[in-house]
Amino acid sequence: MIVAIDGPAGAGKSTVARMLAERLGFRYLDTGAMYRALTWLAMREGLDLGDGHRLGVLASEHPVELDPSGRVSIAGADVTTSIRTGRIDKMVPVVARHPRVREVMRERQRRLAERADSVMEGRDIGTVVAPAADVKVYLVASADVRAARRRAERPEVGDAALETDLRLHERDREDADRMTPAGDAVEIDTTDLEVEDVVDRIEALVRARQAA
Repeated sequence: MIVAIDGPAGAGKSTVARMLAERLGFRYLDTGAMYRALTWLAMREGLDLGDGHRLGVLASEHPVELDPSGRVSIAGADVTTSIRTGRIDKMVPVVARHPRVREVMRERQRRLAERADSVMEGRDIGTVVAPAADVKVYLVASADVRAARRRAERPEVGDAALETDLRLHERDREDADRMTPAGDAVEIDTTDLEVEDVVDRIEALVRARQAA
């Protein structure tokens, strides 16, 4: 079974998906971490982040690994912590916008999901990566709440860096082509909800599908 959780930055995807996967005993797949890992490797190698072809080759040659514990690795390096920096935050949209990179990453994501029941979170899981997902959810939240959540997640990053990362309206425009909810996705506004409440709602959808 595949559970697809999509939505814009700061809507709560990662926290909700991780908790849901733990409850269900499913594999948790953070697709955003995969793009971050590739960005980290490209920067380490000194590659031109505007060269989509070369980045696509790099992605093919060094598939990202996501282990059940949530560790992220690429090219033999554990980058779980390294990919959560302001530097990566700023550059990952540049890497992720390349069609060839997204093609390679989507195929890798599909292969990972085939290994076990999975909760996948990202921006185009229900529409492109796994259009046949058993349960599809699209999370939304107000811009103010999304920004506050990002600050809470990254207290070590200064306001200046966050201002760059949190250009939510600009980020939304950049991701517009990937942020269209699937026609059969259930939309949940998380603005005034606790994480547990959101997870409860999605778990109920999963249980209902399992019982069908």
